[in-house]
Formats: sequence, structure tokens, C-alpha cells
Amino acid sequence: MSKQLLNIMNSSLLTPVPSIPTTPLSPSPSAAMLACGASYPNVAARIAERPTATRVLSIFGTRPEVIKFYPVLKEMDKRSESILSITCVTGQHRQMIDPLLSLFDIATDVDLNLMTQGQTLSNLSARLFLALAPVFEAVRPHLVLVQGDTTTAMIAAMCAFYYRVPVGHIEAGLRTNDRYNPFPEEVNRRIVSVVGNLHFAPSSYAADALRAERIDMNTVFVTGNPVIDAIMLIREKVPSAAARQLLDRVEAADAATNAVLPAGQKARHILLTAHRRENHGEGIAAICRAVKRIIAQHKDVHIWYPVHLNPAVCVPVRQELGKMERVHLLDPLEYDVFVHFLDRMYMVMTDSGGIQEEVTALAKPTIVLRETTERPEGVDAGVTKLVGINDDTIVKEATLLLTDDQTFAAMSRKCFPFGDGTAAQQIVDILLTSLSTNKLSIGA
Repeated sequence: MSKQLLNIMNSSLLTPVPSIPTTPLSPSPSAAMLACGASYPNVAARIAERPTATRVLSIFGTRPEVIKFYPVLKEMDKRSESILSITCVTGQHRQMIDPLLSLFDIATDVDLNLMTQGQTLSNLSARLFLALAPVFEAVRPHLVLVQGDTTTAMIAAMCAFYYRVPVGHIEAGLRTNDRYNPFPEEVNRRIVSVVGNLHFAPSSYAADALRAERIDMNTVFVTGNPVIDAIMLIREKVPSAAARQLLDRVEAADAATNAVLPAGQKARHILLTAHRRENHGEGIAAICRAVKRIIAQHKDVHIWYPVHLNPAVCVPVRQELGKMERVHLLDPLEYDVFVHFLDRMYMVMTDSGGIQEEVTALAKPTIVLRETTERPEGVDAGVTKLVGINDDTIVKEATLLLTDDQTFAAMSRKCFPFGDGTAAQQIVDILLTSLSTNKLSIGA
């Protein structure tokens, strides 16, 4: 047993602070609780079947959260004799999470369906606070799990704090040390760290960031990131019909391009993703300009761009690149399709956080279209490169990978700075040890 687990067994890390005048939560169902749960009959029924079970409430609402929660939920299901796992979907990104919930066969006990057209951060935050309160009253969780840096994660953690419910934070400790980049994620993460009780860091870098903020290191665990678990689970599966169809499009593009290229030259394919809030406006415009120049300079290159549904992204991108030869604008891809598609690519250009992790396990050279990154592990390993959003720089760095075989080979190494695919198992082991040894009394 690890030293950290022994520390948990001998401490009260998850014991809530003494009650102050608010509505206390009791550790077991009561008549009032069941009445409050009437709005969530499935939750009430599940709790009634196992009234003394340890309840873990997982709250998520965006595509990255679903992907990274999937292995953890699957692992908790394996331990159902010890944990009553209850899921709450906020619907922060409605259209992008529904296919994933279906793909992963995730049963949702509560679906708040909060997404609205053109929602603002303040509006979403207010609605989350109001909608989550009755969920807490109905579930009376012993622990709340959140993931990452979304508005859903931050508000859920704050609600748990208000109810004196311990918080476990998956993917804790990522930092750029620039509060506006990424925005609002950098501050969201910091807030969760302040109120969190268990911090599941994906790497030693993240753990060191928490240490620098004076987080109790007995509550910090380097588990790796469950996104690596997820990508390994998906790669084991045979490509779906949708994945096969997209891969066939790539092969058809290969054949058409190879037919007109000089002998010995073959088509190459770049995956592009760009959607981050801090890149809206001039950032997306600069990326589009860079794409046009790369396509013009490299006749063997195809660029494949799954375009985010946010109008701030899809409208300018489709206007600028919609008619470009060898630029393929795609609808957002289901995750299994994305994994197999990424595996087929020559290189990657992205402003995504999660993709910076995924490419390390698939040996895909990647240039990161951001000024800062909270995932320096790939950069330090030499397999990702932070290049910013200046179109001249993007073109220069992409061209280097397309023309310099030595640089390309150096960045094409498979490595695992974000864990070995056992993050979910480690996280649930720690949860079980924490919960069983402290005999939590909610709100006591």
C-alpha cells in the first residue's frame, strides 16, 4: 500500500468541516431527502435499493469531461458492491456529448440539459448553481467527482463546498500561470483546487504546481490521466462503420493526389483542430491564413479540420476555408472515429488541451497553436511544440516538419508522460480507501 494511502487511513482528509448555519446533509436518506428526490425518480429508486451504500456523484457536461470520465465510471461500475455511482450531466455542450454518452453506454441518472443558444459564462454559471442545488439535496453524496477545468467542474465543486461534501478532482494541477490563457479554464482549475479534497494529478509537473500553491501533498496523487485509458480502450476496438467511412475518404484523397504527384512523392495528411475561446477572432483568422499558405506551398498535403459547433469558430472557418482545395472541413467527430482517424494522420496542428495528451500515446508530431500550455510534458518530451498563433510562425513550424526528416523523426516518438493507462483504477482505489477508512458523516 502506498504511503499516501496509509496517510489517508490515518487522517481525516475527507472529513467535512464543522457545520455552520445552512441546510445540512445527512449521511443516509430521510423522508425529506426522498421527497426532494421526487424530481429524480431514477435516483430515488437507486438510493432506496441501497440506502447505506457510499454515493459518489460524478458531474460533467462537455465532450472532454465525458471522455475522461468514461474509464473512471467504468471502473466504479466494476466496484458496484462498494460504490453507488450516480451521474449528473449538465448538458453544457449538448450536441457534442450525446454521441459520446451513447458510444460509451453511460447511463445518466440526472440530465439538467442546461445548454442554451449563445450562452454566456455568467448565465451558464448562474443556471448551474440553481440546477445543481436540488441534485445535491436528492443524492446526498458522500463525495463529488469533477474533471478538468470547465465551468461545470468549477460550479459543481463550489456547490459541493457549500454543502460540505468532499470533492475529488480528476486532472488536477494543470497550470499556465496566466489567468486569462486559457480563459476561463485557468481560474476554473484553481478554484477547484482550493475547495478540493483529493487531487488526481496527471503527472509530476501537475503535482509540483499544486505543491507550489501549498496544497496538502497528502491529498495529491499522481495517477496519470484517464484520457490515456480511454484512447487505449478505443484502439482495441475494430473501427466502426463511421470510422471506416472516414478512413476510406482519406484513402481516396491519397489516390487522387498520388496520381498527380512526382514519382516517389506521396500524399500526407494533417489533422487540424482550433476552437479555444482565447483564439476566437484574430487567432482563428491567423490559423486560416496559415492553412491557406501551407496548402499553397505543399501540393502533397491535405488538411482535415473537424470544425467546432461554436459560431465564433464555424462561421469564419467555413467562410475562409470552405472552398479550399485539399482542405476538408468535417463535422465534429465521434470519439471512436476521432481516435482511429488521428492514428492515420501524418502530423497534428491543434489548440486543444486533450489532444496534446492523446498524440503522445500515438506518436504524432504536434504543433500547439497556443501562446501557453498547461501540458508542458509533451513539449519537454520533444513530441509537441508550442508555436503560438502567428500565421508566419505556424507556416514555418509546419514546413519544418514537412521538409526536415530528422525533425519529424525526433517528434514521432511514442511516450507516456500522462500515464500508462491505469489512471482510472488508481483513482477508484484511492476513492475506496478514502471513503471506507474515514466513515464520512455528511455535514456533521
